[in-house]
Amino acid sequence: MIAVLGLLIGVIVGLLVQPDVPLGLEPYLPIAVIAALDAVFGGLRAHLDGIFDDRVFVVSFLSNVIIASGIVYLGDQLGVGGQLSTGVIVVLGIRIFANVAAIRRHVFHA
Repeated sequence: MIAVLGLLIGVIVGLLVQPDVPLGLEPYLPIAVIAALDAVFGGLRAHLDGIFDDRVFVVSFLSNVIIASGIVYLGDQLGVGGQLSTGVIVVLGIRIFANVAAIRRHVFHA
């Protein structure tokens, strides 16, 4: 629950402050957000399943963001950043939808 509150507070502060993202990091921000959402929905699913561990959540959150951004950075260095970005978004999108489906089944028993 603390993670959800932290996420909400972070979104509100981001909307109020409206920070500028450096130009060099702009290609990686959407990938980092998708990776973070994957970790958040995975944490929510784990919480509903009764197996949530805060250390696992923090490590998952940070490693998802770093690895996804690293893959896109590597793709940029190799000249195939767009293709790797698409691949990362597809894989993380599938995981997000799988977690949301599990959450829906748990909440609505359907």
